[in-house]
Amino acid sequence: MAQVELIMPKMGESVAEATIIKWLKKEGDKIEADETVLEIATDKVDSEIPSTTTGTLIKRLYNEGDIVQVGKAIAIISTDANATVETTEMNIAPAVQTNTIIKEQVASPVIAETAAIGKTSPSGKFFSPLVRNIAKEEKISVAELESIAGTGANGRVTKNDILAYIPTKGKQTATATVIENKVEPPVERIVTSSNGSTTHVKPAISVNAGDEVIEMDRMRKLIADHMLMSKHTSAHVTSFVEADVTNVVLWRERVKKNFEKREGEKLTFTPIFIEALTRAIKDFPMINISVDGTKIIKRKNINIGMATALPSGNLIVPVIKNADTLNLVGLTKQVNDLANRARNGKLTPDDIQGGTYTISNVGSFGNVMGTPVINQPQVAIMAVGVIKKKPAVIETEAGDLIGIRHFMYLSHSYDHRVVDGSLGGQFVRRVADYLEKWDITREY
Repeated sequence: MAQVELIMPKMGESVAEATIIKWLKKEGDKIEADETVLEIATDKVDSEIPSTTTGTLIKRLYNEGDIVQVGKAIAIISTDANATVETTEMNIAPAVQTNTIIKEQVASPVIAETAAIGKTSPSGKFFSPLVRNIAKEEKISVAELESIAGTGANGRVTKNDILAYIPTKGKQTATATVIENKVEPPVERIVTSSNGSTTHVKPAISVNAGDEVIEMDRMRKLIADHMLMSKHTSAHVTSFVEADVTNVVLWRERVKKNFEKREGEKLTFTPIFIEALTRAIKDFPMINISVDGTKIIKRKNINIGMATALPSGNLIVPVIKNADTLNLVGLTKQVNDLANRARNGKLTPDDIQGGTYTISNVGSFGNVMGTPVINQPQVAIMAVGVIKKKPAVIETEAGDLIGIRHFMYLSHSYDHRVVDGSLGGQFVRRVADYLEKWDITREY
């Protein structure tokens, strides 16, 4: 009987582990090649893992909620069509061995209490073996473990959740079960230490009767942490340019039907904006950089991230790799594919890795302009506003005329540590120039 290990795949440069959210196949189930076996979640995105072969799932090596390192086997699949689940005869060693032996003399009753909860607590909340082992070592009680807000699937407590809780252990106050109708004005305090450094202390937030308290989901917490980190990391400055994009609008209106008929893709403004961006980045390569301490990393590849709103209201930024090597047709296919898979939850971790510059189309929400937060570790981001018709002065050989033109604002936020106003302003102006000088007679 041939047996094949299903391996936790590599999911991007910085992703070393993933949490199993849900097994879609049980032991003994028949599986086709490329059929989804389980769902996983990383710090970046949720994904599905397909089978690499046709056969029978004879052993699941991890449970839902377990954290698995990249490269580890997560299941055993038999390629024998008549395979049955007989784990005693196969002698398959489990991928994870947890310490379940408890000494006769337990030094602390808290340790015994935590070890006794098993995979689920008395309330039915699930805890992975890794979380349970950490709780045991840190003497975290069952009650404390249940009080930790989990960021994993269905609110499960992850390794990062419990590690973040440990420094605050014993300092938590009980949550009131009844909210009094009191209003206390929030006050931000600035505390100065003996060495002269200052710390901003968050104001207390009151909750009034009738207010609804909504726990952030895992993705919203990640977005919040990333945005706050960016603000603390980069000195944000924003430059604005108003661009006359009449040629772009008229050209797209002329070709979009034939484009869709020939290429099978809808032609939106986004790939047009990205083409102009990549051309400007080639003109100003010091926009395509990252900062590592006092070192500047000048990126060779131009990988454009495109901020995409999800049906849940959250945001994700899939990346078009080597965007400068694609023509408009290629960019359109990439934009549409990534946007569709983002909205349907089908992105892979690699789809959101490696961006060197990001564009956000705030105009799709009817916004005139925006001041987006830099997507670290990049140093700049551009927002494109809604396109509106305006009366404008048109210069001709016969003199100035008044005409109706299509205008939009470009907002360029950049890291003032390494991008000065001259470079930041010239760059956004160059993008506008490429859009204004769009060849209305071009094909695709």
